Amino acid sequence: MNPMNDLRTELIKEIERLGFPTALGEAVAKNLGSEKTMSRMLGYLKNVKPDKEELIVDEMLAIMEDRKRWIDKKEAEYSNARYNDILNNGIG
Repeated sequence: MNPMNDLRTELIKEIERLGFPTALGEAVAKNLGSEKTMSRMLGYLKNVKPDKEELIVDEMLAIMEDRKRWIDKKEAEYSNARYNDILNNGIG
């Protein structure tokens, strides 16, 4: 079993269970694209039980922005570590 596919299916079914179209669930799953982000969205859907599509999309965008910010932070940390290594040890 593929955990990513299982989460994708669960996410789509949860959105359908809330009364929204399958296409919305598919679009949300496609845009989130990782296990952690889909799990966060599932938690939101199950706890908040949004009643408007706009709320689902807004949360999806917020989760995507958090993920982007985390990726940017990790890239900056890596670059900073490499730069410090070059300063301390020289190139090569």
